[in-house]
Amino acid sequence: MTGTLAGPVVACSTGHPAYSQTLPREARSAALARRLVRTALTVWGLEPLAGNATLVVSELVANAIDHGRHTSFRVIVSRPAVSGVRLGVVDRSRALPVLGTGADDRGRGRGRGRGLILVDALADEWGTEQYRWGKQVWAELRQGAPA
Repeated sequence: MTGTLAGPVVACSTGHPAYSQTLPREARSAALARRLVRTALTVWGLEPLAGNATLVVSELVANAIDHGRHTSFRVIVSRPAVSGVRLGVVDRSRALPVLGTGADDRGRGRGRGRGLILVDALADEWGTEQYRWGKQVWAELRQGAPA
């Protein structure tokens, strides 16, 4: 995998393209996902969201790596509103993410099992779309107050 960015895949309701990239289910893919997010945010003039957005996509990717059932997953970056971004990670696992308490590492090693707590704290909204073959976990971040 060369890590090249995929071109626009669809036009969002805002008229801006969505970007996506299929990545291998490997730890190094988190850096590629962060680069995709930073690139999209720069193109859209939403750089102030980059810090939180890259952290959120890292956590969503970590969950796909830990729980996915296929050798790859897909990252989608779209712009549902002029001042916001939607980050999605699609994998082939039908297991739904569970928001933990932060006190429970679930036996996965120190510091693990808390990713969705970060997503919940940083995102304006987040959720899951179930598919027959898997799911998409997504998070939306907005810049400034709603218009």
